[in-house]
Amino acid sequence: MKSEPTKYGWDDLVRDGSTFWDGVRNNAARLHLRAMKPGDEAFFYHSMEDKAVVGIMRIAGPQEPDGDDGQWVKLLVEPLRFLLRPVTLAQIKAEPALKDMELIRQSRLSVAPVRAEEWTKILAMSEA
Repeated sequence: MKSEPTKYGWDDLVRDGSTFWDGVRNNAARLHLRAMKPGDEAFFYHSMEDKAVVGIMRIAGPQEPDGDDGQWVKLLVEPLRFLLRPVTLAQIKAEPALKDMELIRQSRLSVAPVRAEEWTKILAMSEA
């Protein structure tokens, strides 16, 4: 899940304790949001400036309508932990095991799935 750190970054989420991930207005990203369930974990990715996975958050509640028409959804998220070593987009692109990651393939999406093996690899890279 991507956010520009100058608009709402990891530090903001930690300060607030939780927030609604809302305002998503892309059909593909909406499908990914709808697939998420309470208890699922997601990477927090700083887009634009940092371009790095910086933390892990948890989906803290069921999806709710985002807007009056009922077409869009929002999710409550809460911070779990900061990655000691953020994993940059350049590192992700340089890693052959991540070549098919949706973050790279569909770079404009603000919400994209992460496969189990990609999740494991990102965590390993953050601890290296």
